Parts: sequence; structure tokens; C-alpha cells
Amino acid sequence: MVSKKENSAVSNQSSGLANSTPEDSEQEKSTASEQQQKPTSGESNFWQQARDNLQIIAIALALALVIRAFVAEPRYIPSDSMLPTLQVGDRVVVEKISYLFRPPTRGDIIVFNPPVQLQIQGYDRDQAFIKRIIGTPGKTIAIQQGKVYLNDAPLAEDYIAEPPKYQMGQVKVPSERLFVMGDNRNNSNDSHVWGFLPKDNIIGRACFRFWPISRIGSI
Repeated sequence: MVSKKENSAVSNQSSGLANSTPEDSEQEKSTASEQQQKPTSGESNFWQQARDNLQIIAIALALALVIRAFVAEPRYIPSDSMLPTLQVGDRVVVEKISYLFRPPTRGDIIVFNPPVQLQIQGYDRDQAFIKRIIGTPGKTIAIQQGKVYLNDAPLAEDYIAEPPKYQMGQVKVPSERLFVMGDNRNNSNDSHVWGFLPKDNIIGRACFRFWPISRIGSI
């Protein structure tokens, strides 16, 4: 009798194993494979953070380009034509907003692309110049005996390096043009050499020096 019960138990266990179909086996293998391929929580967080960081960088770059093109940009002073106001190596901020609301005025220090006269001399049209506005449309300019005359009145210019050592007969500034000069009057390639500057050539107004730190401040 004992032998029959043992045979019966073995038979039942064997029957149980026989009930496992090939489809069940394939499902178990598929589940195990999916578990192996599924990324861990740490990996998922890493890639999500990487995507977020890339999006932030892309937005920051786009904003920087927009600001540089339409709002303001930094510029480096490469020459001594604006001494003593600006020295070689100074870094300035050039803003591009104010002239949308008001015209350029005398005394503004502007950055501009060279007019045709300078391009003929060999300057690249994208090469930036920086000068001070002396005459606006309709004004007359003359340079005599070390003085710049605006509408026949001598200008008080405590910002220049030294009085000009050249003479220039009276000229009238045309519409949509400007007469610009460097503060280093005797070492400046400006309107007394090549004529009037078209307003359309203006890049922006130099408004703030941010380098060197010892001379940081508005211009």
C-alpha cells in the first residue's frame, strides 16, 4: 500500500509539470528579457536631466543671440582714436535700443560700420568704428585755429586729447547724415577726412565701460 501511495504522489507531480505549456515558457522568457532591457530608475533620471540641461543651454544661446542682435553687445576698443575717453583694450557695452525712440544727438559715442568712402580705402564693411557725434542734420561744422565750431559757435570740449592741428572749412550736415570725430583729434580717421556718416551705418551707442575694473562705469 505504501508503494502505491508513493507512486500516486509522483504521478501527480509529474502531471503538474506536464500542464506547463510551451506558450507559458515563452512568456516567462519574454518577461525576463524585458526586465533585463528596462532601464533602471537612476538611468532614466540621468537621461531626463541631460535632456533638460540641453534645452536650457539651447534657450540660453538663443536668448544671447537675440540680445546681441537687437539689444546690446560688448565691444573691444582696438585703437587710440578716442583717447583719453576710451583707451586701447577697454571693453564697452553698445546698446541698440535708444535710437528706436530718439534720434542720435551731439555728444553720443557711437559704434558704426564704415561708410563707402572707407570701404574704398580697403576697410571691411563689417569692421566697426567708434567716434563721437559732433554735428547732426542741418548743423554747420568748421575747424579753425584749434577749435571746432558748431553753427559758428566754438565748442567747449574738455574730453579731447588736444586741440586739432588742422583746418576745415564750414560744411553743412545733410539729412540722414552725421559728422563724427574721435576725441584724439590729431590721430583719428573721422568725418574731417572721409565725410559724413549715414545714420543707417550706426550699430549702437557706447554707454558703459565694463573693463578694466578700475575704470568701470558709464561713458
